[in-house]
Amino acid sequence: MKLSMTDARESGAVGRILALDVGRRRIGLAVSDELGITAQGLETLERANLREDLAALAGTAVRWNVSLLLVGHPVRLSGAEGRQGEWVRQFADKLAAHMGLPVELWDERLTTVEAERVLRSSGISIAKRARAKDRLAAVLLLQSYLDHRSYVRS
Repeated sequence: MKLSMTDARESGAVGRILALDVGRRRIGLAVSDELGITAQGLETLERANLREDLAALAGTAVRWNVSLLLVGHPVRLSGAEGRQGEWVRQFADKLAAHMGLPVELWDERLTTVEAERVLRSSGISIAKRARAKDRLAAVLLLQSYLDHRSYVRS
């Protein structure tokens, strides 16, 4: 039996958070544990077209019982939204409309830079670094959100 987004929400389960580091060619993915404490990287989504991307993300959201989508919002160091930030905001709006789940934008300043730094210092090959960067950026994005939420609650 296939579970729909509505079925997942109506089951009463709390749900996880799915974080997306959205790029033009790939979307890095990470999911929280059920308690909302830690972030775990998922397979990076290679972009195809909007319809296929949304369908793949919906499948991932159902598979992981997601209740919130967290989308990395690329803003300038000044905090202003540029062209890329506007493009990601529009994608997030389409994502929310398609899935019927709440979508929250989260400042992703420097997550990709930090992911590159961590991977560079790990000593893995350049080819492996390129494949892991988007996933790690999503993990860093989600972990910063989870840590902030935990701090605000305490």
